[in-house]
Amino acid sequence: MKFKRKWSALWLSAVSVTALADQSILLVSYDVIRDYYQDYAPQFIQYYQAQTQQNLNIAQSFGGASKQAIAVRNGLPADVVTLNQQNDVDLLVKNGWVNADWQQQYPNQAIPFNSVTVFLVRKGNPKGIHDWNDLARADVSVIFANPKTSGNGRYAYLSALGYAQKQYSDQAQTHDFMRRLLKNIPVFDAGARAASITFTQRQVGDVLVTPENEAGLAAHALGDDLFEVVYPSYSASADVFVAEVNKNTRRHHNSQTARDFIASLWQEPAQRIAAENYFRPTNPTILAEYQSRFPALETFNVNRVFGDWATINQQHFADGALFDQLYLQ
Repeated sequence: MKFKRKWSALWLSAVSVTALADQSILLVSYDVIRDYYQDYAPQFIQYYQAQTQQNLNIAQSFGGASKQAIAVRNGLPADVVTLNQQNDVDLLVKNGWVNADWQQQYPNQAIPFNSVTVFLVRKGNPKGIHDWNDLARADVSVIFANPKTSGNGRYAYLSALGYAQKQYSDQAQTHDFMRRLLKNIPVFDAGARAASITFTQRQVGDVLVTPENEAGLAAHALGDDLFEVVYPSYSASADVFVAEVNKNTRRHHNSQTARDFIASLWQEPAQRIAAENYFRPTNPTILAEYQSRFPALETFNVNRVFGDWATINQQHFADGALFDQLYLQ
């Protein structure tokens, strides 16, 4: 889509407009944001080069969120990370890669946009899937990413669990519901994009549980005559967190470029491209323009319901924790 791009000079004001050495940054992100960055990065490069007379290369790496965070901790030379769980960024803070005040450096606690967990079904919704209770039916096959390796897989699992806790009066009923749902999952892929491929291209499963941005792109790219998005009654919201990997940018001498790139994500061009890629922009004006694309639904914050991510991971996703108990029984 062509649209007028309004760029603020504020986020590029610290960069000299005289010719300097060429710049590059490595952007390391969770997998289902790749389409957004592949659309947005060329736009940022074009503007950056026009303003600075510098060449800029933005290299990109995508994968499961937690795997990406671990890779950066172990030496992948990222300059900027984009992850969908705060604890994955906090892992890098703990190991000295990201500054402790990373969320104070940018608006909205370093969250430029967000998503929600939804369902993607085949056209016509042949199994009549409308809410989480349908996913626990014996005749429904469910696909979502492995919660032990994928941030989006965790949001899918926690969305279902949050729904169950809201619906049922005791823990036994909640756990029975989750066992029945998890029993319907024939395969766990490592990341959300791989799960999408399993559902849309390999034709496995009746429903894909995935972020709204992934579902919207799949339905649009593969054809509205093949798939449709279903919004459950209750779902987890999933924020997108962005941070500079300060230890690397100091070494690479590209800290200002990384900061300019991050700051640009709150500007109108980046927010519009986010909406075009089915991410919910934090700019209220742009969100209102795309209101038809983002139906209202009741959401919850997983940290308010289940505790901080350290607690969630220990109680649900560590080896032998609740997810393993429910899935393996």
